[in-house]
Amino acid sequence: MKQLNYIKLEFPARSANEGFARAAAAAFAAQTDPTMEELGDIKTAVSEAVTNAIVHAYPDSVGLVQMRLRILEGGVLEVMVRDRGRGIPDVKKAMEPMWSTGGEERSGMGFTIMASFMDSLRVRSAPGKGTAVTMTKRIRTKAGR
Repeated sequence: MKQLNYIKLEFPARSANEGFARAAAAAFAAQTDPTMEELGDIKTAVSEAVTNAIVHAYPDSVGLVQMRLRILEGGVLEVMVRDRGRGIPDVKKAMEPMWSTGGEERSGMGFTIMASFMDSLRVRSAPGKGTAVTMTKRIRTKAGR
């Protein structure tokens, strides 16, 4: 699909930046004229992806999180959240509901939530090299509402 517009952001993996990432994603997605429900879905999925990077990629340090958003032909929003942290040894296992490396205070539902709010979810990771989460959401056209 042809790219119509994009943004790239990079920020320290600090919990204070999760809200910024969520707001930036919503502001960028607004140009596609999403419904409030679609916008809420995007914000929730971005929050989960960024929080995962902050909590799991850099448990003992503050690394960097990169976020890229693209608007593709056909009203498709693509969101990619990447870190260069510790990576995930077993992505399939990590995508199972209730599995977490974040201790008892974590629900282990991050990937499940992302998948339920977006149309597609792809996770690529390598131990010691980081993780990239790519999600897409097709924004319905006004005629389709």
